[in-house]
Amino acid sequence: MAVNLISAAQQLLTPEVIAQISSFLGMDRSATQKAAIAAIPTILASLSDLVGTPAGANQLSKLLSQQQGSNPIDMLRNAGAPDLAQTGSSMLSGLLGGRTMDTMAQAIGSFAGMGDGGGKSLLAVVGPLVLGMLGKQQHDAGMDANGLASLLRSQKDQIMAAIPSGLSDQLGAAGLIDKARSGMASAAATGSRIAGVSGATGASQAAMAAGRSQWPYWLAALVIVAGLAIYALQRPTEPTVAQSTNITRPSTGTVGMAPADLTVDGVNLANQVNSSLGTLQAQLPTITDEASAQAALPKINDAISQLDGVTARAAKLSPEARRALAKLIVAAAPAINQMCDKVSATPAGTIAKPVIDNLRAKLDQLAKA
Repeated sequence: MAVNLISAAQQLLTPEVIAQISSFLGMDRSATQKAAIAAIPTILASLSDLVGTPAGANQLSKLLSQQQGSNPIDMLRNAGAPDLAQTGSSMLSGLLGGRTMDTMAQAIGSFAGMGDGGGKSLLAVVGPLVLGMLGKQQHDAGMDANGLASLLRSQKDQIMAAIPSGLSDQLGAAGLIDKARSGMASAAATGSRIAGVSGATGASQAAMAAGRSQWPYWLAALVIVAGLAIYALQRPTEPTVAQSTNITRPSTGTVGMAPADLTVDGVNLANQVNSSLGTLQAQLPTITDEASAQAALPKINDAISQLDGVTARAAKLSPEARRALAKLIVAAAPAINQMCDKVSATPAGTIAKPVIDNLRAKLDQLAKA
């Protein structure tokens, strides 16, 4: 029987792990735990969307296979949260794109009261834990890319239902999740908790599946309304954790990898690097012939221009900040170089060569910052 991905990931949030993350974020442990628990299904929901295409499934499977053997918990314990966050930021931006990660960070930060910088730092630390769990499941079950995609898609409803309602509203408004699907999952989950019996969970899941494929729209709406009505009737007796939790808001500039740490002339260089890397990892795999090269190379050149801007501003950073910036490049360079090698081996290799050579030079330069 397939493991429950939400439960497997949450089991990694041991008291020791929460203590290290809370220290990194400058938040109390209860607020950190609440935010981390919310981040897990948010990340898994994005990954389940990513594997909706063969290219996305292959990208995730390849990353996980490269990470097997490295335990994020050990890295967190030995190297600390800052190093894990640098790796995690690069990994998530490469998979989801820098813009998507920024939007997720804003939603998480708003939900947990930790700001955009805190939200991004949290995602960067929790992300490797989630990916490490997925890598273990892939390895233990001997799954290929298709098997991994099937596992994620089969648990999409559970994943969506695990996203807190306040956070799911923000993610839906940002277009990162399907609000209608999330609403049905949340309503069914609420009804299941009130009923308090395991059979209700199965019935709710069956109702959701039927609603997506066979039920008339009015009946699907009835399920949502019924769930919300029951929730409203029971609400006075339920604890309002999300509303009553006392959150310690860190002061500006003290949150782990807050944007101010790598900001020059009002530009956050870490965000610029992650955005560029996200563009590269999205565009390079699409190049297979001359036509696809002509479509992708302008976007790749834009990413290179963005890296030029980072290089120019990096000279104004402190030595410690320059080393942190270089680590982002070093972590992503192997995957980027591998993609470049594949492009060079295609019929479009000759056309792409000047751009590829320029890109490699920029990455080498930044890696030595």
